Amino acid sequence: MDHIYVLTTMCSCPASFAVICFFGIIGNCIVIYTIVKKTKLCSQQTVPDIFIFSLSIADLLFLLGMPFLIHQLVGNGSWCFGGTMCTVITALDSNSQTVSTYILTVMTLDRYLATVHPIRFKHVRTPFMAGAAVALVWVFSLVSITPVWMYTGLMRLKDGSVGCALLLPNPATDTYWFTLYQFFLAFALPLVVICGVFFKILQNMSATVAPLPQRSLRVRTRKVTCMAVAICLAFFICWAPYYILQLAHLGVQRPTFAFLYAYNIAISLGYANSCINPFIYIILSETFKRRFIVAIRPSHRVFRVAPALADGSMNLRMAVDSSHPSHLQSSRELLQNILPVTVAVH
Repeated sequence: MDHIYVLTTMCSCPASFAVICFFGIIGNCIVIYTIVKKTKLCSQQTVPDIFIFSLSIADLLFLLGMPFLIHQLVGNGSWCFGGTMCTVITALDSNSQTVSTYILTVMTLDRYLATVHPIRFKHVRTPFMAGAAVALVWVFSLVSITPVWMYTGLMRLKDGSVGCALLLPNPATDTYWFTLYQFFLAFALPLVVICGVFFKILQNMSATVAPLPQRSLRVRTRKVTCMAVAICLAFFICWAPYYILQLAHLGVQRPTFAFLYAYNIAISLGYANSCINPFIYIILSETFKRRFIVAIRPSHRVFRVAPALADGSMNLRMAVDSSHPSHLQSSRELLQNILPVTVAVH
């Protein structure tokens, strides 16, 4: 939100931001609903569930601040929601960026343990430990944005209205140090850690490691790891232009129109990342697709256990509840509605 004054020069921002906000909120709500429906919030959550759920919450909070941004853009930089909301929305914006970065970092470390040391650190990769790691990330992020909490406020604009901005005590020097602080803490340091960890993961995946877990677990681990790589790549591709231009802006006294235009696109890309993540889950995760289909199925469909097969095993199937009068069908129609259900556990 401290970059709002730059964005007011770009009249196309409100429309593009509104599209990002709309699809991003819908996409993240779908992810959150699907995970909650499947896991019943806590009882059946896996470690990847916790990280994806937390990342979706951070993205959703990030996007929920966009209507205020759009309103400010339409109002030519004026802010009419008061000083408290100015601080809260700006802090929410900054906090969500940092939280997303460090959740991705922790997710990457988890992928390292799952891929390189699947047996040795199995006791560490538990839902409880993942939840504790996410909680620590949120606490760390809220503390790291202390300057935003302290110095965000209302400033008088030339037309007599007020705007919301980060008002550092000594802009000449504080802006320089705050930009570097934000760059290294929220981008450069996590980037180094994530790249280093994924290098070790790829190194391990190209070699034979003993003892190996069962093949089905290796396949699932590889798929989840590929999805984590895609999420991290999307994050850094979307946010790299913003942070690079932030650094470049330190040496630019009077930004040109081209610079402002590029800066505007960079900020749009940063917000777009929170819109992209849900579609990465949907495209790359077959398990997530199945969960979503199950989550939106009518509640009258129930699980039934078919008679034992010849080998003594049981077959779990989903069938229409025939006790409801409106769903009485012939035996042939009923068989067509009996669908095998794959229950993936990771």
